[in-house]
Amino acid sequence: MSVFEKGDDTDVEALSGLGPGSDDKSTITKCTLVEVDLELEEVLREFGLRLENDGCLNWRMDASAHPRNWSVSRRTFDTSILLALDLYTTAISTSGPSMAQAAMKEMDLGHIKSLIAFSSMYQFGQALGGVVFPPYSECFGRKAVYISTTLVYCLACILTAKVPTMAGVCVGRFICGIMSAVPSVVVEGSIEDLFNMKSRVWIVFLWACATTAGLVLGPIYGAYISAYCGWKWVLITGAIVTGVFTLLLFFIRESRPSRLLAQQAAKLQHKNGISYPIHSADVTPNFAVFSRIALIRPLRLFFTEPIVFFVSIMSAVSWALIYLFAESLPSVYASLGFTGPSTSLAFIPLLLGIPLSILFRIHDQRVLGRRERANLALNPEQKLTGFVIAAPALAIGLWIFAWTIPPAVRHLHWAVSMIGLVLVGFATNEFACTLSGYLADSYTIYASSAFAALAFLRAVLAGIFPLFAPRMYSAMGQNLASTVLAAVATCFCGAALLFMKYGKAVRQKSKFAGHSLVVNRATQVKGDNVE
Repeated sequence: MSVFEKGDDTDVEALSGLGPGSDDKSTITKCTLVEVDLELEEVLREFGLRLENDGCLNWRMDASAHPRNWSVSRRTFDTSILLALDLYTTAISTSGPSMAQAAMKEMDLGHIKSLIAFSSMYQFGQALGGVVFPPYSECFGRKAVYISTTLVYCLACILTAKVPTMAGVCVGRFICGIMSAVPSVVVEGSIEDLFNMKSRVWIVFLWACATTAGLVLGPIYGAYISAYCGWKWVLITGAIVTGVFTLLLFFIRESRPSRLLAQQAAKLQHKNGISYPIHSADVTPNFAVFSRIALIRPLRLFFTEPIVFFVSIMSAVSWALIYLFAESLPSVYASLGFTGPSTSLAFIPLLLGIPLSILFRIHDQRVLGRRERANLALNPEQKLTGFVIAAPALAIGLWIFAWTIPPAVRHLHWAVSMIGLVLVGFATNEFACTLSGYLADSYTIYASSAFAALAFLRAVLAGIFPLFAPRMYSAMGQNLASTVLAAVATCFCGAALLFMKYGKAVRQKSKFAGHSLVVNRATQVKGDNVE
């Protein structure tokens, strides 16, 4: 029997679509024991394939068509395009409050209504897109999804700029949000397609840096363009840039290994008339099966997998803090003498905190290198050291910020409070890097679906936090409101230590995490030796 037929757990079968209850019509279940003659082996070698003992085609370890065996330049080009796209669309996301402030008078909107239209609708759209697109890309491929959604994003930016009404902005920003889920979430799966666990240490770090940079540059980008060119030009430039990205995406390659394996098998059959079933993690032969199985996978993972649940909460809250800051920081630094768009420059310290994460990536690389040289299995929890440090750094940074700003403290220079923001920037980036990487290492080929659950909660909170920020800071005062945030962050300190201590046991008890690891070992080259 195929490795995919050995699971007895109903939930695992339902999540993966690989069990008898999945209505799977693929050829996986038809695998039978076969012997491979030398002539057939040579033909298969030409296509980078091998025939397993169960009669199913799989990748050879040296298959040049497999994404993990592509040249460094090829993978660098594709990854760079995707990371740059994620950085830019994230910046457009956090520019929402700046556009909302600039558009209030022109559109005759109240502050909260304007925030809902320009900021919250984008995030709510991203929450929806984050549930749909990751499992879709896992089943039907990445490239077409990247191209089509970026094109629609471009058109939605034009729509929002050309229809400056409450309804027009809500619809346009909501569509942008849905499409933005692809670079924000699916990139995690593409990284897993292209790189093994050891290589992902740096690639996930670069992705987290790009995302966090976009997060903190967005308010500056939005504030200055809105002030000097008008808020519509934030969207017009957004349409131009994403239009260019749409063209660039035509030059990347499809990276989903299961799709490429099916293509190689089809070429083999067309050229040589040889037909065998394939090992594939994505058994959704039609959209109906996809809707019933893969589409609900992110939500089921969130509610049934403790790892996904707790990682999502911690990462989402830290992420949503930046969206809250996008609304509250300008008013805080206006009280310190900043004027106009210069209030957005308070986000620069957050950006300066990002490079501090390099130290922990060096540590992770050394730990993994030592275990690899000793021929020991790699442990995803060993890459959580940065998270354990980032949790108290976030709390300390927020406590410093809370009690070095007016009205409670008036005699300190504004630069003192920004020391706290540097720590917040480091912690936010480290949370994104370590926790996203942890999900990728734990759920391997289903990384996009696991991260989609995180992204859903992250987007919902990012849409809600800016709405209560004005009233919260007005009613409680800047110091007490920031203290509440610091207190919440303090709770994460204990959670980080518990996760480091018990994370491995929880992960190993997860039937779906174990199942995804088994499937990953059966379908990947340069796999991950994870215990």
